[in-house]
Amino acid sequence: MRLYGPKDVDKKALRKAKIAVLGYGSQGRAHALNLKDSGFDVVVGVRKGKSFKQAKKDGLTVTTPAEAVVGATLIAMLVPDIPQKVLYEEIESKLAKNAVLLFAHGFNIHFKQITPRKDLDVVLIAPKGPGGLVRRQFQQGRGVPALIAVSQDATKTGFARALAYAHGIGATRGGVLATTFGEETETDLFGEQAVLCGGTTELVLAGFETLVEAGYQAEVAYYEVLHELKLIVDLLHEGGLAKLHQFVSETCKFGDLTRGPRIIDARVKKQMGKVLKEIQTGKFAKEWIEENRTGRKNYQAMMQKDLDHPIEKVGAVLRAKMPWLKADRA
Repeated sequence: MRLYGPKDVDKKALRKAKIAVLGYGSQGRAHALNLKDSGFDVVVGVRKGKSFKQAKKDGLTVTTPAEAVVGATLIAMLVPDIPQKVLYEEIESKLAKNAVLLFAHGFNIHFKQITPRKDLDVVLIAPKGPGGLVRRQFQQGRGVPALIAVSQDATKTGFARALAYAHGIGATRGGVLATTFGEETETDLFGEQAVLCGGTTELVLAGFETLVEAGYQAEVAYYEVLHELKLIVDLLHEGGLAKLHQFVSETCKFGDLTRGPRIIDARVKKQMGKVLKEIQTGKFAKEWIEENRTGRKNYQAMMQKDLDHPIEKVGAVLRAKMPWLKADRA
């Protein structure tokens, strides 16, 4: 393992480069603003609408994606995964020879939804955090770590140019770790589904329902299984299991060590293995692509069911008593 830092960056790799950032969502906004603050010539490519207006308000040069890529040395594909294929088809003929095509997630390259032109460098810079955090950490003089990979190295300078981009968004401050498009894509999807989002939210909902069904107040259940979760995650984030054990009570630790394995048991790990296999074989990707092709009806229904859960109603009331939680984190 090697973490690349500021000293490893070839400052000449993207010197005088025009960088086109396509998309102005969570990652797009953070990357564009960080790159601009780092002294790069940045143009945002986005269709007319809310994001277009926001980029203008933020003081960036904004135009359509097709116009933004003309003459660009590096094109960052930061629109959501599913629209990327159509967008690439729209801009491919306008990309300069030997330009860099950069992704923040390997989905479309790994699952062969996009086949880039042979003369392009195809690289990955995947920050390990949401765009808002990438921006805030940069402004604080810190940096969110990132993964780097090269799928196609037509110019033999792909890695250097990708690392220079990572430096521009502040990632080298936190460390940039080399990987592959396949490893990043599969581990990222697994993390989201099994632990960070899918696993965590289902664990929270199951805990809330268990307490409420046993007759405890919904408000108390909310505090115990959702509100306090941030405190525990902060400890884990800052110092791993060691810091968690350092700052919770002896009773808590004993319950953790004796009851935790009964909740997350061999059956759960087996299910995680199945989820991972579905990612590795492309089954999940095909399912998600098909869901989008057919209008997202199942997706919308499942999302609405989540948002209608009683924990959301209780949480909305309790969070209203804590206005500091609404602080702007853009």
